[in-house]
Amino acid sequence: MDKTAGPSAEAPKHDGSKGETSRKKPASPPKPSPREAAVEALMRLAAEQPWNDIEIGDIAREADLSLAELRDLFPSKGAVLGGLSRIIDRKVLEGDNSDLADEPTRERLFDVLMRRLDAMTPYKPALRRIAFALRGDPLSMLALNGVALNSHRYMLAAAGIDTEGPLGRVKLQGVVIAFARVVETWLEDDDPALARTMACLDKEIRSGERFMERAEDVRRLTAPFRALGRSVLERRPSRRTSRSENEDDGNPLGGDPAAAI
Repeated sequence: MDKTAGPSAEAPKHDGSKGETSRKKPASPPKPSPREAAVEALMRLAAEQPWNDIEIGDIAREADLSLAELRDLFPSKGAVLGGLSRIIDRKVLEGDNSDLADEPTRERLFDVLMRRLDAMTPYKPALRRIAFALRGDPLSMLALNGVALNSHRYMLAAAGIDTEGPLGRVKLQGVVIAFARVVETWLEDDDPALARTMACLDKEIRSGERFMERAEDVRRLTAPFRALGRSVLERRPSRRTSRSENEDDGNPLGGDPAAAI
């Protein structure tokens, strides 16, 4: 019998320290920009307390910003809310639209606006409370309409729909109004499948198509009268004033329509 082998022989020990140190730590999510931090802070506050109780100082503290830093970013609480629209815009526009190229216009617009609602979903509790607070404030609703016009110009572009030309502004404002109705339904739709919301969106898009067809008919019928009016105006001295079309220019409240909220 070989006495060198037996219970006294020790098995080699496994040193896992090297393997543990060689493991890579999961990458932490990128830190939001100060603008995004302020918007996210406002949304967290709005999800928990009434809109009218939120002060500028509350947003700064929640976002870990000084008042001076927040003032450099936004002129008002409403402007911070308007900043959410830009965040949503970017999330939608960064999506891949290549699979929609061959789809009918209606389907392209439906997909883009549903993706916008998907991007808004994390903020739904806050948006529900904000919508309730601002419903009876016509000045705030008018300011938000300006923000929505800027956003939906890009949503229509993402769907391959023109917004220039004689009926461009009518088309753009129509989409803003229609989407506002859809959002009202969406805020009360707790079904994960969003059946009510999708039905409402489909109805609004079809109604918009019919309206634009009638508007185009009216435009063609009135073309001779408009031509006559232009010829009369061209004979009169021109008094033109410059007007800014940039959403960041010409606004005494900092260039953001939402600053008036």
